[in-house]
Amino acid sequence: MAETMGDLLFLLGIGIVALLAWAALSPFEALGWWAGWFGSQVYGNDEPPDFSVKTPEGTHSYLVFLSGIAQVGGESLSRRERVFLERLDESLTHTLVIDDIFPYSVNNLPLTGQPVLARLWSWALRRKLSDNWLERLGGYLINLRNIWQVAISIDHRYGPLYNQAMARVIAHGLAQRGYDPDSPAPVFVVGYSGAGQIAVGAAPYLREEIGGPVYVILLAGICGSDPGLLAVDRVYYLYGENDTSLRLTPLVFPGRWPLMWYSDWNRARRQGRIVFRKLGPMTHAGSTGYMTTSQSLPNGLTYQQATIGAIGAIVAENAKREE
Repeated sequence: MAETMGDLLFLLGIGIVALLAWAALSPFEALGWWAGWFGSQVYGNDEPPDFSVKTPEGTHSYLVFLSGIAQVGGESLSRRERVFLERLDESLTHTLVIDDIFPYSVNNLPLTGQPVLARLWSWALRRKLSDNWLERLGGYLINLRNIWQVAISIDHRYGPLYNQAMARVIAHGLAQRGYDPDSPAPVFVVGYSGAGQIAVGAAPYLREEIGGPVYVILLAGICGSDPGLLAVDRVYYLYGENDTSLRLTPLVFPGRWPLMWYSDWNRARRQGRIVFRKLGPMTHAGSTGYMTTSQSLPNGLTYQQATIGAIGAIVAENAKREE
């Protein structure tokens, strides 16, 4: 028994050391981008930005969706997310929706396309899609890897590098859809779950890139006290009353504690830059989350319809103000 316990503790120690080593190596992607090791290419589209491309007639604004930490690339949205975005796109008649941005890569390169670790991430993706719950545990390597990128975004040493890279990726995506910097339209960046921090971090650099107004919509968004909160036009925090992230996130980021009155988060709140809107009894994700159609509010709207309606209202009120 003692020998078995010793083996378990040894394996646990190896796991902790490996985890810490992984965390220590995480900033190298942002540092490598800053040093120019990866070149200037933004993946996901082989064509260079073409500002002569015309957006659909009547387009008054753009919405960029950044997915949560389970994603492996810009094209790997879950079925629930895909349906949600299709219906959101249908409801926003004057807004172009962009959903192929991978917010956990400085150059939009999918994990399964990385030159060194592609086989590892392909294996983890297969595990994530498995019907066997034990095999699915391997898929959480993807979540863990992306969590480290969220941590880099909020880090005051490496965050500015990472967030500038993400702003460049988003600006590239806008340019591919015909965004005209000479006649800048408002851009709404929706950060879902862990991508909330990246949306906030990248927003001020995105404003510099495109020269137009940028609004951030945190959908169950997890973010810290980031300087971007004071630089964007406004941040909308959409949440469900049964979403535990709303209560747990402030515990993780001391800058969000009320006693830190001088922090970027608390200053932004005092200035009215952060607007909270409760959607209903949604949880953070899954069959009772914001994108589900299997649950409904007392007024008959599904959770998905309520979420789409809230985002649509934010876009409408601000796009009209910018006209």
